[in-house]
Amino acid sequence: MAMPKHLLIVDDERAIRRTLREILEFEGYTVDEAEDGMVALDKMRKGRYDLALLDIKMPKMDGLEVLKIIAGELPELPIVMISGHGNVETAVESTRLGAVDFLEKPPDLNRLLVTIRNALVRGKLVVENKRMKQTLVEHQHAGVTPIIGESKPIQLIKKTIERVAPTEARVLVTGEPGTGKELVARWLHKLSRRAEAPLIEVNCAAIPSELIESELFGHEKGSFTGAHDRKLGKFEQANGGTLFLDEVGDMSLPAQAKMLRALQEGIITRVGGDRAISVDVRVVAATNKDLNEAIREKSFRQDLFDRLNVIPVHVPPLRERREDIPAIAEYVLEKQSVRNRMTNKSFSPKAMTLLRQYDWRGNIRELYNVVERLLILSNADRIEAEDVEHFVTPYSAQKDPVAGLLERYDDFAEFRDAAEKLFIERKLAQFDWNISKTAEEIGIQRSHLYNKISKYGIERAHD
Repeated sequence: MAMPKHLLIVDDERAIRRTLREILEFEGYTVDEAEDGMVALDKMRKGRYDLALLDIKMPKMDGLEVLKIIAGELPELPIVMISGHGNVETAVESTRLGAVDFLEKPPDLNRLLVTIRNALVRGKLVVENKRMKQTLVEHQHAGVTPIIGESKPIQLIKKTIERVAPTEARVLVTGEPGTGKELVARWLHKLSRRAEAPLIEVNCAAIPSELIESELFGHEKGSFTGAHDRKLGKFEQANGGTLFLDEVGDMSLPAQAKMLRALQEGIITRVGGDRAISVDVRVVAATNKDLNEAIREKSFRQDLFDRLNVIPVHVPPLRERREDIPAIAEYVLEKQSVRNRMTNKSFSPKAMTLLRQYDWRGNIRELYNVVERLLILSNADRIEAEDVEHFVTPYSAQKDPVAGLLERYDDFAEFRDAAEKLFIERKLAQFDWNISKTAEEIGIQRSHLYNKISKYGIERAHD
């Protein structure tokens, strides 16, 4: 069960603090109070808060002064400003200093609760992006891209890598093209005891079947037409390290037989040679094919599959982990802005919503291309929904979000959740995010609607 979010209410009026506290604790939050800016700073520096509600006019130190300090010391902490003396200039200044929103007293209850929920989501993204950037800095020198995402499948993959990498177990990585199977292999090598030795990658699908044995096991001089010199194969090149066999399902049956011997005995023989050569190689294989089906069709050996499939790792398609799309898109945007020597841009909430709705049949590989396209072709500093609609291939969800749900989900529970999420999003938009009216319309309690908004990560898009 997730821990309740910890909020701090900063206001010099005790009655306001008490009222806000009762409301927020009823909604399930853990709440702390501070009566002025000095006390608030002390609490923020010592405690761990997920969000602060900050009044502007206070004794000792006003809210804008506190906001300036916190923006420098705790930039990941979302701040929502609340004031009974608000005006446009104050709201603009608050936003410029880093506040995520500005509410006037007395705040509308529905807007207050929705603002808090959206701010908490944004705060989580800020923390995730910060962690992602730190990971990038730490591993850039090694050329290892971080595995980005906090969805359950990605968390499981990260934990599996951490546990399996230090061992000698073989790993079979499965998943659609473009999902990042090679990234799993690179991290398995990076975190292994073989990290200082070579990681040799070979795409079995890109090598003609008549040459794949030579590529893997090498050949002797004169062993076939064009073999003018002895050549070391990938196994010998990877000796002491890791051999990554991408698209192993495309390997020919004769090559599979030799591969089986290499895995069983740690011995290879070059094409045209008769000398047994010992090799110490850890093999990580990947495929986008159904190897069980290939076994039934007798195009892949059962015994080789059993040797490779010691630790199975499945990388899900991007459409099955849409919650990871914002973090990946932000990472790619920053990386491509550096690569293309352009000023970094940002995504508007509506643009990000459209990216999350896209089917991504090309998975992360397609996302990389789309983000680079948007970076280069969009005119402003912020990528808007109109840019996504104009520069990204139109998709079914844009025209009719209901279309394709039946085809997209085989599991009834997943289909039900997707349909419920879509229904709630439409009803919230219909009533301009008035929680009371929406809950009444669909026949559930307000608290239940809030729970569903939180469960599905539904956010209100702002211009």
